[in-house]
Order: sequence, then structure tokens, then C-alpha cells
Amino acid sequence: MCLLILYNLNATFSWGLITIMGILTDTLEFLGNELTVVFVAMLPYIELRGAIPIGISMGMHPLHALVLALLGSMIPSPVIMLVFRPFFNFVKRTGLFRSLTENIVDKTLKKASGIKKYYIPGLFIFVAVPLPSTGVWTGSLAAALLNIRLLHAFPTIFLGNVVAGLIITLISYGIIGVL
Repeated sequence: MCLLILYNLNATFSWGLITIMGILTDTLEFLGNELTVVFVAMLPYIELRGAIPIGISMGMHPLHALVLALLGSMIPSPVIMLVFRPFFNFVKRTGLFRSLTENIVDKTLKKASGIKKYYIPGLFIFVAVPLPSTGVWTGSLAAALLNIRLLHAFPTIFLGNVVAGLIITLISYGIIGVL
């Protein structure tokens, strides 16, 4: 009896997983390749470093994938710069999740030491180097925490993102070999 119940639970879980994968596949087909690349580029840590190779693997021209990934990866930037600093200040004042907030702020500021030292050129280099934990999300958060104005930070982050996107496109297309 117990084995029968476990089998039914396993079958239900497997069926549910298959259903979820089917829904995701149908949604991606509905959205189309272009929106898939834009949405993948909006994800933290993945950003355009993952979106460009995905676009190229879907059969897009590398420049088409680059433009879509740039568009998608820049969408969260102004939201991060305008919302996160007031949100973190509010959380610190209320004490709700204070240690988690302080941990995120400390980690971001440690990674952004070059930004603090060199300001705009540091922010550009930080975003332009396509390494893990650098990019638009972390650069935008660092700009917000270091009180770099949106008027200065957004164009700098965009230009750094263009350089990172060109590097990833050249690597993905096989023009630059990875060392």
C-alpha cells in the first residue's frame, strides 16, 4: 500500500514537471526568439553574457542577438538605481531583514571598490569586463549605493554593456578564442 502511494506521488510529481516544462516551452514559442533573448538578458547574473549565445544558437544573426540583449539587459538599470537605495534605507530603518540587506550592500561595495576609487571610468570598466558578478545589475546597484547620479551612471553603464556585448558576441561567433 505504501509503495502504491509513493508511486502515485512520484507519477504526479513527474506529470507536474512535464506539464510545467510544456507550459514553459509553449510560452517561449509564443513569445518568439526575440522576446526570449530580451527576457533572458533581463535576468540577473545571466544578462547579455547568456542572452547573446542563446540568440545565436536560435539562429539569429550575431548583431541581431547583440542589439536585443543590449535592450533587455538595460531595462532593469534605471529601476535598480532609482528603487534599491531607498528600499535598502527603509529596510535598515525598520530592522526587517537588516542583516540580509547589510550583507548585500557590503558584498556589492567590496566588488565595486574600483568604482569608488575611479568613479565613472571605474563603473565603465566594471560593467565592460564580462566576468561573473560584474555587469548591469551589479554596476547599477553599485552606482545607486555610491550615489552616482542616474544622468552620469546610465550612459556609462550602457557603454560598458556595449563593450561587454561586443566581446561576448565575438567569442560566441568564434572570432575570439577563449584562452
